[in-house]
Amino acid sequence: MTQRTDDALFAVTVARPWLVAAFARPQAMLSWAMEKPGFRTARRVAWFEVRNADLPPEVDAFALLKGRLADEGLGDAVAMMTSRDVRRAHVGEAAFEDVAARSLATVGLSNAARVGEAPGPGHIGTINLLTAVSTPLSQAGLVEALSIAIEARTAAVMDLGWRVAGGVATGTGTDCVVIAAPAEEGEGARFAGLHTDIGAAIGAATYRAISAGGREWLAERAAG
Repeated sequence: MTQRTDDALFAVTVARPWLVAAFARPQAMLSWAMEKPGFRTARRVAWFEVRNADLPPEVDAFALLKGRLADEGLGDAVAMMTSRDVRRAHVGEAAFEDVAARSLATVGLSNAARVGEAPGPGHIGTINLLTAVSTPLSQAGLVEALSIAIEARTAAVMDLGWRVAGGVATGTGTDCVVIAAPAEEGEGARFAGLHTDIGAAIGAATYRAISAGGREWLAERAAG
């Protein structure tokens, strides 16, 4: 079954194993996504849902994702992998003055960790996040906006109170974050910090999406 919702920033389509955020016009993006990381211009961000059986040791996960994107006609998308049921994705929205932001996230904490602790074995269960803002940003602005989204992600995870070795989890070992802003000619906004409407909108939208997804994951775990 395919579910679709529309919004001024991006439209969301869910058709397992795919979750796709589609923009009406090109976006400047920054991420460390598995496919098309770094600074990119794109109109779509895709999540591909996988299971352990899809990724035996001999399978190249990057090649698998690239091939499946091509098969699905999503070769232009910035893309991530998730073990979370993509139907469990959550949206967060916020606006300050004339700046709007929208976040889309899949949240699992089985691979949770606390920053600064010794690395441990990896597991499935991670956070994959897109946050889009309505205001064009310079490259420096994108970097700062990405940092604000990550800060909001961390705050939301810590507020969930999920404990791991060393204390309360701050994220997972394989989180991925994509920040997006309209790709315009010329220089976009230089600053996107906590004292700007841009940073406030990004932070609030991100926090809401991660918090909702995390609460749902915790409730599912408690229910067994």
